[in-house]
Amino acid sequence: MPTVHPISRRDMLAIPALALTPPLLARNEKMRNPAAFVLYTFGDSILDCGRYNDRGIHPGQLLVRNDDGLFPEFRGKDLQSRGPARLVHCAVDGATVASLASQARDVHPVKNAVALLTVGGNDLLQGLAADKGPGVRAFSEALDRFLAGLALRPVLIGNVYDPTFGEDSRNFLGVAPGIARANHRRVNEVIARLAARYGELVDLHGHFLQGQPSWFTRTIEPSLTGASEVRRAFLPALGLA
Repeated sequence: MPTVHPISRRDMLAIPALALTPPLLARNEKMRNPAAFVLYTFGDSILDCGRYNDRGIHPGQLLVRNDDGLFPEFRGKDLQSRGPARLVHCAVDGATVASLASQARDVHPVKNAVALLTVGGNDLLQGLAADKGPGVRAFSEALDRFLAGLALRPVLIGNVYDPTFGEDSRNFLGVAPGIARANHRRVNEVIARLAARYGELVDLHGHFLQGQPSWFTRTIEPSLTGASEVRRAFLPALGLA
């Protein structure tokens, strides 16, 4: 089910343009403005990282409506600057490819919409980093099934970033770096192939390799800055760069 976040009094006063609303308000908003653009988020903590910063902010919120106070660089680079838009946030911290179907259970076709997806990092952490072949194939098949059945197009799929910045000395997996990096590459190759079929690839991996340790918290999770950088990576695919 989509996650409902608490909202401030300021946000409550802006309900006609609200990105995150309880289901009843969301339905009322849709009736008032059926042409509103809808941004869906699916997947893991790359898109559901609000609990890892003290503002409760995740990338989908920033893509729908930037926080101009925190991130003045992105003023006007959000969906609500182009017209009515709202967010349906379905991504769940800790998700793997096997749990994606539950996130989309109540999703129905929407004409004026786009879906964002990040997945694969937790699959690597839970065994794929040491895979010898069949695990990545099974990951590919499961992701293909999910995307084929998802009632939204296009799907903008972010690949899996590397919080070690390519430095073997930062390895935290307990798996030989050569093996882990090979499987990380294979997972990202699967994501790239399926992104070309169902929408567009967003190269989080390439973007975050040029980043800073401050983009991460708890080793692998996006910090507040990291959440904004995830947003930055998705901007071109949404025509907002």
